[in-house]
Amino acid sequence: MTTQRKYGQAASKKVAETVREQKKGTLRTSAGKRVTSRKQAVAIGLSEARRAGAKVPKKRTRKRSA
Repeated sequence: MTTQRKYGQAASKKVAETVREQKKGTLRTSAGKRVTSRKQAVAIGLSEARRAGAKVPKKRTRKRSA
């Protein structure tokens, strides 16, 4: 039995690429600031992969209570 993967291979390659950039110190936010957080680097990688059409789930949104 095979399990369904949450992220595609292209997405994990993109995330790995952005984390490497962050470690080198060349990764920047859209505002131009240097990324220092690993979590932020992963989020940027997933966002870029999503835009490129890779298999990445939609962003989670918070449910509002009425």
